[in-house]
Amino acid sequence: MWKPSQSGPSTPPPTPEPSRPVAPPPAFEPPARPAAPVGEQATIGKGLFIKGEITGSESLFIDGKIEGSINLPGNRLTVGRNGQVSASITAREIVVLGKVRGNVSATDRVDIRAEGSLTGDVAAARISIEDGAFFKGGIDIRKAESKPAAAASPEAAKTAQS
Repeated sequence: MWKPSQSGPSTPPPTPEPSRPVAPPPAFEPPARPAAPVGEQATIGKGLFIKGEITGSESLFIDGKIEGSINLPGNRLTVGRNGQVSASITAREIVVLGKVRGNVSATDRVDIRAEGSLTGDVAAARISIEDGAFFKGGIDIRKAESKPAAAASPEAAKTAQS
């Protein structure tokens, strides 16, 4: 309570709260894309039908119909759920979610998912066939490409140092 004999209010004035720095709004981040090898991925939509030869230097996603041959050395080929491919296929990695008829050759791996169907021979370093997938054909497991001989052999490394 304030008494006239006092020269000011009985309660001390409140101390102002120190100013807090305001964080800038977060920068826009694009949504995450599915994992793809270096470079872009081309897409053949489910409304397209291609008959002939497909070659390229980028990854490819097929959701349409293809007849002929597909050659994508060093890249990934993904056959989507709606994809129907009747072709011989050569690529680094092949993922089958739809239907493939034809021989398949991969330098790295072939992955047949649960919804996928592959009829034909497979040649690859690794193969994965999920439960529920359909596969009819032969499998040829190839060794992964070896490193240079000097690095592979300890004796060659010792002679290189001499």
